[in-house]
Amino acid sequence: MKVYKFGGASVRNAAGVRNLRRIIGQERQLFVIVSAMGKTTNALERVFEAFRQGDEARAAEHVGSLRAFHAEIIDDLWHGSVRLDSVERLFGELEGDLATAAYRPEEAELWYDRIVAYGELLSTTIISEYLNRSGLRNRWIDMRRCLRTGQRHKDAEVDLEASRPLLRAAVAEADADIFVAQGFIGGAPDGTIATLGREGSDYSAAVAANLLDAESMSVWKDVDGVLNADPKIFPDAVQIAELNYLDTIELAYSGAQIIHPRTIKPLQNKNIPLYVRPFGDKRKPGTVIRGMSAPVEVPILILKRDQVLLTVRPRDFSFVLEEKFATIFSLLERFRIKTNLIHNSAVNLSLCVDDSWHIDEAVDALRGNKFDVMKIADMELLTIRGYNDELLARHASGEAVFIRQITQSTARVVRKRR
Repeated sequence: MKVYKFGGASVRNAAGVRNLRRIIGQERQLFVIVSAMGKTTNALERVFEAFRQGDEARAAEHVGSLRAFHAEIIDDLWHGSVRLDSVERLFGELEGDLATAAYRPEEAELWYDRIVAYGELLSTTIISEYLNRSGLRNRWIDMRRCLRTGQRHKDAEVDLEASRPLLRAAVAEADADIFVAQGFIGGAPDGTIATLGREGSDYSAAVAANLLDAESMSVWKDVDGVLNADPKIFPDAVQIAELNYLDTIELAYSGAQIIHPRTIKPLQNKNIPLYVRPFGDKRKPGTVIRGMSAPVEVPILILKRDQVLLTVRPRDFSFVLEEKFATIFSLLERFRIKTNLIHNSAVNLSLCVDDSWHIDEAVDALRGNKFDVMKIADMELLTIRGYNDELLARHASGEAVFIRQITQSTARVVRKRR
């Protein structure tokens, strides 16, 4: 069994879906994970925001736009105006959820997951039906019933042991050897839908590869492979031929858009190679990620945007020691604030964290626990692996830089957004 994962950009239109069909070609024993089409997840987030604010008209308007977007792809694939009952049912369920539910703020993450999950359900339903119509017999797999997660919403982790018999049974019972399944979503123990965090489809694919003992996993992207930087930000980016698991985890944690940070562990546990391959030309080798690799000879630049700098200080000017750390980080965890960099002095603890719905609540809680807190928004975190003097001068100096941490191989810079 091989696992292929296709992201939203790859299937953003009918041409992309047809290219997916060409990439699959004559493959057999293939498990295909697909993300929501194009910017559907962003659009569903707007549906959720309107729902959260009680704006029924705006929510309905966004759903209508999504209907039209998916209908256009279907009509193009089927070469005419076609109504797929399975797709209509999903839109009916979404509209029913929005019309009958009573929103409570404490259930924000639960409702977020329930609404945005429709993106993957829609994309895989359309693609599975199209593949069957084009002669590629396959079975649609419902990952809400095959991946068991913890009870955490919006950033759930998969329980591998609980999921293994569920996914294997679904595959064994099918009268097909090609399977189409959703990335990003699973099922919590209480029966609700749980999502695995933005870009969590990579993680879904790695979990599937682990559970099915796959020989390899391939992620198909709109680049030739893993690059040393985002070419949209750093135009002189170059491709990296191979990486090892450890370096990839470090880069993903720092914010690299190579792969979801939790993707590598399920693969490393079974020594499954990961190929990052160009969606536009399957003949190109891409990049391979595995246990051992040649050294990377170019600097790697990772820019993580949407950051907030929090500086925390005890009001009594006591030292920021271990007991203070425990209080601070337990409060951040309560509000699901992810810390990406830590910098401390005797009395100050500076934290570069992801911006979040709950950031102001976390700040209020810290102040309620006798800390003074300074919050600076619109920050970004730059990580440079294999830096040199020229890169430091260009990216890690000037008035915009608030924190600069340098080790033998890595420089990390918290700076005002450029």
